[in-house]
Amino acid sequence: MLSRAYNVKIIFFGTPQFSADFLQGLMNESEFEVVGVVCQPDEPLGRKKILTAPPTKQLALSHNIPVFQPTKLKDEAFIESLRQLNADAFVVVSYGRIIPQIVLDLPKLGVINVHPSLLPKYRGPSPMQSAIAAGETETGISIMKLDALMDHGPILAQTKLSITPQTTSESLMAEVVATGVPLLIETLKKFTLGEITPTEQDHASATICSLLSRADGIIDWSQPAEVIYAHVRGLNPWPGTSTHDLKIFSVKITAQELPPGQVLIQGNRLFIGTGSSALEIIEIQPTAGKRMPTAAFIAGHRELSGTSLL
Repeated sequence: MLSRAYNVKIIFFGTPQFSADFLQGLMNESEFEVVGVVCQPDEPLGRKKILTAPPTKQLALSHNIPVFQPTKLKDEAFIESLRQLNADAFVVVSYGRIIPQIVLDLPKLGVINVHPSLLPKYRGPSPMQSAIAAGETETGISIMKLDALMDHGPILAQTKLSITPQTTSESLMAEVVATGVPLLIETLKKFTLGEITPTEQDHASATICSLLSRADGIIDWSQPAEVIYAHVRGLNPWPGTSTHDLKIFSVKITAQELPPGQVLIQGNRLFIGTGSSALEIIEIQPTAGKRMPTAAFIAGHRELSGTSLL
């Protein structure tokens, strides 16, 4: 426990823009001092494969905060560098790797993690996408202490978020940031003052979600429309949903009756049959093309009407 006048020194672990939003929130608080940032190595991005620094690295360097990008988290030089920073706590938000016990043991107050689900549900790397794709009507944010097992540690705080028929993983991510940043800050302040008692998870109720790949986005048109609709929303924008050589970004359930996988074009509208009623395709992207409203796509692809995608 620290005194109210104490400045909490934090090392932040996180890589994508989602993480950078939380990092910025911590940096904005006078009670916290971010003394280091740990993120994944730079990666080649885009068609030209330009080596690009992660958003958290870019943000940290712009504020003269030391950045570490270890390939091995048990590397002695890396661990010694963290030890020298003498942080009170580590904060982890979408870092992308399991943190070993030798690193978890370094900070005085432990390692705090932000996980975008109502733990113990949806432990793992794709909680937001998986909750939407599974047809859940609510999810949430859990602030927890990390232990050596995946998303297994005790809970410090939780809050619920609704999943509506319009929610996509992209919109949910924005909501998690808007709600999660102040929740993290409030929880950290209370925890460092000894005002929160961690609560053990109900491990028997745990569910696991997996790392997603493009293969997970392939649409099975024999499934009911409601299942495909949730699938499309959950995997938008990553890894995206697709059928044959088409990426599907947005759909709408209709009363139209078509055999599963059959395509029907009526005017500027495109329908595809499912295991129940047909779905209308709202936004689409052909291979090597741009994302576009379906009406623009139809103009050059009317021959698809009557074909089957099964």
